[in-house]
Order: sequence, then structure tokens, then C-alpha cells
Amino acid sequence: MKPNTLKTAFLSTLPVMAGYVVLGTGFGILLQSKGYGLLWSVAMSGLIYAGSMQYLAVDLIAGGAGLITAALTTLMVNARHLFYGVSMIDKYKNTGKFKPYLIFALTDETYSLNCGNLPAGVEDGPGYYFLVSILNQCYWILGSALGSMIGSVLPFSSEGIDFSLTALFVTVFVEQWKSTKDHLPALIGAAASVLCLVIFGMDNFLIPAMILITLALTAIRKKEEDRHD
Repeated sequence: MKPNTLKTAFLSTLPVMAGYVVLGTGFGILLQSKGYGLLWSVAMSGLIYAGSMQYLAVDLIAGGAGLITAALTTLMVNARHLFYGVSMIDKYKNTGKFKPYLIFALTDETYSLNCGNLPAGVEDGPGYYFLVSILNQCYWILGSALGSMIGSVLPFSSEGIDFSLTALFVTVFVEQWKSTKDHLPALIGAAASVLCLVIFGMDNFLIPAMILITLALTAIRKKEEDRHD
């Protein structure tokens, strides 16, 4: 793995680091406020590593939720990763020994960095994808550990901390909007989400929205391919 690949991956993940350290800190503080300390925080961020699901897991653990409830909640919250994974099949096809970890570490922000073209000067695609993925997880674990330690010595109200994840999603959306001239996928995603929210309600709109977005983008891609043939 070339040093240039590591440098480029690190520079590419700096915006994610800024968000993940803050968000991870919020998670660590929230978990600490429920009575679960540093080891819990680091273990969850290392083994689960699911962002928004980790925030929800705090209440599930503290409330003594059953396995079925936890499984269904996880499916609803992380269903979007099924569609992320399908779109990354070609990119991750020849990643060899990195593939299992790349599948595990495919978060929203990692997807946004790895789904595009490789940065200029980077020839080692699998190495770059791996470094982006593991650096992002390290940022999250670091933030979680910091949050747990801060929460243990400076107790304060954790109300509103879970909204920080929503703020990061908005930031990623804006950055993606600014980085490309083709805004149609973003508009389709926003429109489909709002439509499904109105039809299915706040608790049930996620999976229908993902299905609708996938169908719409697939139809557009097929149309583009037919036009170029």
C-alpha cells in the first residue's frame, strides 16, 4: 500500500473525522448517562459501528428491549445499507482480503467517499477503500471513548445530543450536492422520502422510500444506457 494512498485517504476523510469525533462523543456521553461506561462504548463502536442505530440502541439496552424488537428496529433503521451494498458490488468485487471489512464498515459517510471515482493519483482502489473505511471507524471509536470519559467526569443533561446525527446527514447531503452538477439523484431521494413520509408515516416510511428511490434510479440508469447504445 503506497504512502500516497494513505495520505489521500486521510485527507479525504478529514470532513468525516470532524463529524464522527463529535457524533461519537455524543454517543459516548449518552451511553454513559445510562450507566454504561468506557468498555461498552468502545465495544459497541468497534463491533456494531452503526451510527444512528447505536444511538437508538442506548434506549433499547436501557429499556430492556427484547431480541425481536431490537432486530426489527435494526432492520428498519439500517435497511438503506442493503441498497448501498448493491450499488457497491462492482467497486468491491476485486478487493480480496479487504472485502469482509469493507462490507462491515459501509456507513453513510464511507459510502459517500467510496462510491465516486478514485481521487487523482490513486491507483490502489482496494487499498484506498480500506483505508477510508478503517480511518472513519477509528474516528468514531475515538469520539465514543472521549464521550464516555467526558460523561463520567462532567455529568450534564444529554437531551438533544441524538440530533447531532441528523445534522451530519444534512452536511453530507449538502457536500454531495456541491460536488456534482447532476442533482437529479438527490432530488429523487428527497422527493421519494417526503412522499413516503406523507403516505406511510414517520415510523414506516424508510423502507418504502429506499425501494422507490432504487426503482427510480434504476429506471433512469437503464434509460441512460439505452440512449448511449
